[in-house]
Amino acid sequence: MSDTPLPAPATGPDNNQPDIDQLGKAGEQRPAAAAVATPSTPSGSDFNEPKDSVWSRIVSGSGLVSILAIVASLIFGAILIILTDPKVSAASSYFFAQPGDTLTAAWKAVSNAYGALFESAFFNPQGRNFGDMIYPFTETLTVSTPLILAGLGVMIAFRAGMFNIGAQGQIVMGAALAAYVGFSWNLPVGIHLIVVILAGIVGGGIWAGIAGFLKAKTGAHEVIVTIMLNYIALNLVAYFLTLPSWLRPGSNNPISPIVPESAQLPLLLGENFRLHWGFIIALLATAFCWWLLNRSTVGFEMRAVGANPAAARTAGMSVSKGYIVAMVIAGALAGLAGVAQISGTEHSLTVGIAASFGFDAITVALLGRSKPIGTMFAGLLFGALRAGGVGMQTETGVPIDIVLVVQSFIVLFIAAPPLVRAMFGLNAGAKRAKKRAAKAAAGGAA
Repeated sequence: MSDTPLPAPATGPDNNQPDIDQLGKAGEQRPAAAAVATPSTPSGSDFNEPKDSVWSRIVSGSGLVSILAIVASLIFGAILIILTDPKVSAASSYFFAQPGDTLTAAWKAVSNAYGALFESAFFNPQGRNFGDMIYPFTETLTVSTPLILAGLGVMIAFRAGMFNIGAQGQIVMGAALAAYVGFSWNLPVGIHLIVVILAGIVGGGIWAGIAGFLKAKTGAHEVIVTIMLNYIALNLVAYFLTLPSWLRPGSNNPISPIVPESAQLPLLLGENFRLHWGFIIALLATAFCWWLLNRSTVGFEMRAVGANPAAARTAGMSVSKGYIVAMVIAGALAGLAGVAQISGTEHSLTVGIAASFGFDAITVALLGRSKPIGTMFAGLLFGALRAGGVGMQTETGVPIDIVLVVQSFIVLFIAAPPLVRAMFGLNAGAKRAKKRAAKAAAGGAA
């Protein structure tokens, strides 16, 4: 049988660039093997090497771990709901006399809470018309919009090897610049909105670019720098809102004038819904990030810098440029989240314009496994939890803090995949699947 080496795999996302895996750990680029005719059958021990079964590939994948992390978090949330429910506490006082009462009360507490969460986030079957029924889902999409955009910004920095903690400040600065252009400039319809969007992109991009520049030129750690920039942004906007040119006429409260309709994002489903075109921008931003990371030279260089800066430098890439470009893009995406707040939902600038979207974006990027599509779905999930948590508290009295606990558990489990696999017995299942595949391969060879 021939010992001729197999052809090298296709390189890079567009087959014209060297793959990141070809950048050696010592900083040297390994040349690809020359393409030759592929033998009809594999040679050597590879012929008898068992292939991983479908199940073993599924249980070892990150996607299933993320789903199970959500399930585990909901289970722990259910336990907290049971422990804090007064009816369960009352029934548990005579548990050994009538255990069924306690179990029934526990089931009602959890089912009512999560049922209200679902109805307030996705679909309300008790609505008077179809619009009322889907209104909760449109609210989820509305709340998800800044989460997706800011999460994409954090994700881009992750892929370049940086931890962007500054999405909160970048949202604030993007919103501040967008708001000022919105209420102080008088531009034609259409052009005004475009300029406002560009202003938000520039505001967030510059604010994150400061951290990228300091990281590239001085080695300053981006975590410390972005945290400090968060405080600077918040206090800077607080100062702006003390200036007469930024205050709403006739008001002493720290709030800006309302941006005119020419600077507002159009509504997608009419005046009865808050859902606006910012959600479409979030979807387009997701597609752009996928293309950037998987089909562009800039994205390839960012991923290479994030995977191994020394190897990327040896391969002729500029590590400093990679840091700066990644942070500017990350800040621009977070700035778009600020635009969604100003032009989409709030229509005026306040100190709390960013809410906690910037910090939640970190969790969204982690849950999305630093991938654009995953980040988008993670943003939708957290938007549903935010939108549904209010309805859950209103209808059942369950504290909205339970939702925050669920989010915290998601972060915990995402950070510990072996724990999730152990909880659901995936490690044992993968081992059994591999043993069955090995036996099947041995039997076929015999």
